[in-house]
Amino acid sequence: MSVSILHIKPEDIDSIEKRRRYTISIIDCGRIGVVHACLLAEAGFRVICIDADQAIVNRLAKGKVPFLKHEIEPMLKRYVKNGHLKATNDVKTAVSQSDVIVITTSAKIDEKKKVDYSHIENVCKCVGLNLRRNSLIILMSTVGLGVTEGLIREALESTSGFKVGVDFGLAYSPVRVSDAETLEKLAGYKRIVAAIDKNSLDAASIILGTIVKNAVIQTNDVKTAEAATLFEYVHQNVNAALANEFALFCEKAGIDYFRAQKLLGAGVYTLALPTLTCRNIPEEPYLLLDEAEDLNVKLRIPTIAGEINEEILKHAIGLIREALRSCGKTLRRAKVSLLGVSQTPNMKGAPKISTKKLAKMLETKGAKVSLYDPYLSSNELADLGYPFRKRLTDAMEGVDCIIILTGHDKFKRLNLKKLKVMARMPAAIVDFEGVMEPGKVEMEGFIYRGFGRGVWTK
Repeated sequence: MSVSILHIKPEDIDSIEKRRRYTISIIDCGRIGVVHACLLAEAGFRVICIDADQAIVNRLAKGKVPFLKHEIEPMLKRYVKNGHLKATNDVKTAVSQSDVIVITTSAKIDEKKKVDYSHIENVCKCVGLNLRRNSLIILMSTVGLGVTEGLIREALESTSGFKVGVDFGLAYSPVRVSDAETLEKLAGYKRIVAAIDKNSLDAASIILGTIVKNAVIQTNDVKTAEAATLFEYVHQNVNAALANEFALFCEKAGIDYFRAQKLLGAGVYTLALPTLTCRNIPEEPYLLLDEAEDLNVKLRIPTIAGEINEEILKHAIGLIREALRSCGKTLRRAKVSLLGVSQTPNMKGAPKISTKKLAKMLETKGAKVSLYDPYLSSNELADLGYPFRKRLTDAMEGVDCIIILTGHDKFKRLNLKKLKVMARMPAAIVDFEGVMEPGKVEMEGFIYRGFGRGVWTK
């Protein structure tokens, strides 16, 4: 007989057989949700993936995902086949059958950078209506200060009629999953677990302790845990802004930023990679800025960092325009091919948001845009709304400008001699990933431009 999840001890779930007695539901099956579903199923728990999108449910039921395919898909297929992992859009039934409910629903950030928690609130109300006594809820969403103990707790208690710490548990344990993470890296990360009552804190720590290699960091100060998570995101955003500023400087100073970065190596003062906005730039810092505005506090550095990163896409357009101008061409009616759409180099991943934004900006200025990625199909990129080339040679035929957006190894090995025959010379290569050697590109007669690589000579 299984022990109530709120009163478990490590010895109660120290084997796969014991863990199999407990069911964990994951609400919202984006990257964070699916990764945790796999890790928890691997640990031995029965897992239910819940998503309102039937298309996502259907894909998961077939063991298919758009990211980390080589790692996750074999696991998904194995656990779906043996019944240890299921996918559904029936929140009511899944929650009522679960010992643990993991919520990964994100807050929405609108175009004016205002925060909307209504989606998370609605999810919590639905969970509350179907919650059974002695269940544990773990919030893995990044939220503003006081949201867990305020909005989340109130939505759950008002709809369930239960009380946190008495009838059910509530813990906060967010995690940042970046584009290039592997399951092994995620399992090795430090994990903060916060809760106001001891049972919730201990139970969540024991559950998550089955999927992380290091000991979890416990705290009963939920608000500080929320702040620490936001600070981490802002720190990442500021580092990206600094790298982008340095990259812009290097272009004007005739320096290759990537060479400077390599000189520093992996020392104390490592430099981040410069990046187009929306590739690795998180929106979570706006949660902190929203809080600061409510408190009448001006956070200058995070605000400026956000502005810098948002401007980089405009700089990208300027770099492309200038490259074409050096070819004696204009953006209007230029045939432009974007190479690399996947978030993650050398594997299938979700399309970069920046791809669609950049493509739209180029099209608005009169360019004819097409896409190519060796790891994605035309069906997977249909939502982007631009022609997709199945073969690299098709993408190169008659092209005026080649833009590298993802650093696939295949693009590092482009045969420039063959490419010169297919392109409409003089043609430009604009490299946003630092994967090509500028001198070699220019030697073959191309105009080269690279983000942060001010060493071109033509």
